[in-house]
Amino acid sequence: MPISDETIAGFLGRLAARVPAPGGASAAALHAALAASLLGMVARYTTRDEYAEHRETIGHIIAETDELQGIALRLAEADEDAFRVVIGASRLPSGTEAEAAVRSGAIARAVLRVAWPAVQVISLARIAVDLAEALAAIGNPTVIADVAAAAEAARAAAAIARVSAEINLSGITDEQASLEMITDLGTVDEIVARAEALTATIRDQIRA
Repeated sequence: MPISDETIAGFLGRLAARVPAPGGASAAALHAALAASLLGMVARYTTRDEYAEHRETIGHIIAETDELQGIALRLAEADEDAFRVVIGASRLPSGTEAEAAVRSGAIARAVLRVAWPAVQVISLARIAVDLAEALAAIGNPTVIADVAAAAEAARAAAAIARVSAEINLSGITDEQASLEMITDLGTVDEIVARAEALTATIRDQIRA
């Protein structure tokens, strides 16, 4: 069953089960989906006539957050699919030198596939923080706390995705792919810092 058709309780039950997936990367993707959903809600609360000057921007934000949510859910599913491939590769025969080589290659490809969804979640988190910063400036102030909530969800998505990808780096034999992942992982500190700064600014506004 696709995650998008699953109940929250059903997913959490599977997350708590003694199975390889869903795991951290799927959880990171769902944090990104939550961030997108919260931002979409804030944007839809910013569509009254008093926000007419921002109508075009808000329309773009609504479309982008809806797309972001869908991509995040697909990445959560991709994470689960990737683990199934790893399990299948690990079960290949290795009795002969040729079989062992085939199995080793299949596992290396599967580990690379496992790492990618988490890395892609980092990109989604960056976009979510971009949108949160935009909405903080023009969004309906009655739901400004939800912009901070979205920023924090995006921050968590990036941080969780980073550690979920890092644990697989040592098993990746494709040097170019490994370097690309390391570059993407290196952007997380900035995403986290921006999200934290935005939350702090919004909290100051709320308490003023």
